[in-house]
Amino acid sequence: MTITLPDDPALLSLDEAQIRLEVACGLFASGRISRGVGARIAGVDRATFDEALFVRHIASYTSGMLDQDLATWETMPKG
Repeated sequence: MTITLPDDPALLSLDEAQIRLEVACGLFASGRISRGVGARIAGVDRATFDEALFVRHIASYTSGMLDQDLATWETMPKG
């Protein structure tokens, strides 16, 4: 996929890697992609992507995710 951005002065200080990371963080924050997909879009490993989310105050693990994990845990066989 190729995205063409306008020659805007606001973008001149960003390189391609920084723009990819910003796009990935924004898509993750909006709930449209997972952390793994975000890392692939940004071209970084998961730990680096998680750090980028942390720096931007974007929660990478939400209470909804916890609820889902607990529900899964309850369905698992015990013993």
